[in-house]
Amino acid sequence: MKDLILHKATEMFLTLGFKSVTMDDIASEMGISKKTIYNHFSNKDSLVKATTLHLFETISCGIDEIISAGKNPIEELFIIKNFVMRNLKDENTSPIYQLQKYYPKVHKSLMIKQFNKMGHCIIENLNKGIELGLFRKKINKDLIARFYFAGMSSIKDVELFNPEIFKTKKVQSCYLEYHLRGICTPNGIKELEQIMKQKNN
Repeated sequence: MKDLILHKATEMFLTLGFKSVTMDDIASEMGISKKTIYNHFSNKDSLVKATTLHLFETISCGIDEIISAGKNPIEELFIIKNFVMRNLKDENTSPIYQLQKYYPKVHKSLMIKQFNKMGHCIIENLNKGIELGLFRKKINKDLIARFYFAGMSSIKDVELFNPEIFKTKKVQSCYLEYHLRGICTPNGIKELEQIMKQKNN
């Protein structure tokens, strides 16, 4: 039952927002009593924390699988972006905004986990791209990894990127292209443009 509650809560939080969804809403949606939820999660804060950890672990495992497939590093970043967006309901910014505003401790903990995971993955991606001649050799990999993470975090800011004006999928795609054009060699640019052309067809 605990896992069922966790999955349903995750789905509802991502769709409707961490603040918007109540324990009553989850109980009603599942056809169970609120008491049943409290048997497994002492309060809403503990449920929010559990759902974000569950989501982080799910996405982390998926990213590891993508990396192990051995794609070229440019294509790899596009595949990871699409995978993450699918798991975050196409990166609906409202739940992330609500998490940051109403559950700042949980949000900060999540950001630290994300940085540790993404920082490692980006460094690996950069090393692979340099070895293949797709990324420039003379780049500061530690700084680039932080630039990438900071940018990915900033584009979720609804005040900077109002989703009614800037569609989330478009923002994500533009940011990834922006990142890659800054580090690619001429051969990397050719590979990037080929991948983008295929995705637009």
